[in-house]
Amino acid sequence: MSLLKLSNISAFYGASQALFDVHLNVEDGQVLAMMGRNGMGKSTTVKVICRLLKHRAGSAMFDGQDIKGLPSHKVACMGIGLVPEGRRCFTNLTVEENLIASARSGDWDLAAIAQLFPRLDERKDQISASLSGGEQQMLAIGRALMTNPRLLILDEATEGLAPVVRQEIWAAISRLKAETGLAILVIDKSIRELSSVADTAVILEKGRTVWQGAFSDLSSDITDRYLGV
Repeated sequence: MSLLKLSNISAFYGASQALFDVHLNVEDGQVLAMMGRNGMGKSTTVKVICRLLKHRAGSAMFDGQDIKGLPSHKVACMGIGLVPEGRRCFTNLTVEENLIASARSGDWDLAAIAQLFPRLDERKDQISASLSGGEQQMLAIGRALMTNPRLLILDEATEGLAPVVRQEIWAAISRLKAETGLAILVIDKSIRELSSVADTAVILEKGRTVWQGAFSDLSSDITDRYLGV
C-alpha cells in the first residue's frame, strides 16, 4: 500500500514554476532515492510533501489522505519527519533539549537515539552549536526520529561531511531499514551508497519526473544522461 503518493504535481515560487509534473510513490517500509542534478526540483518536492510550499495542481496523498489543504504541523503529526538540508539544529539548546523539543510518544525516545548514535548521548549536555558538522547531522536525524514518524525524509544528509562520518550516517540508514518498518525518502548524490539501501528510485530533471523504478534497474545510460556532470 502506498504511504506517500504524488501525482502530476506542479508548484510555483511566485510567478515562476518550479515543478511541472512530479510523481512518485513510497510504500510502507520502503526506501526511495530521489535523485537529480542540483536545481532540478528535489528540495522543492520535499517542501510540497511537508506543506512548506503549496502545489497548484496534482495530488499529494499520505496514508490515503489528501494533504493539500493541511498546514505543515498537521502533516508532521500525521507521521512525516524531515531532516532538512543544512541540518538547522536549535543552536542555543543542548543536544538533549533539541531531541526533547520535537518528541512524540513512540518507540523512538532518548534511549533509542543513544543506541543509534552513541555520540549524541556522550554530548547530551553540550550546546548544539559546539558540535561538529557530523554530530549536528546525527542530531538532526535523531530529532526527526523523536517525532516517531512513519516516513523519514533525508535531504542531502551526508553532504559536506568527512568520509568517516558519511559512513556512520549511511550505517545508521541501513540499520533503520533493516530493523524498523520506517519508510525513508533519501536525497543524495552518491549512487554507490544509495545502492546499498534504496529499493526504488525517482529521477527529477527540470521539475519533472523523468525516470522511476527499481533501483537495481538504474543503468549507466540513465545515470549518465540524468545524473552525470
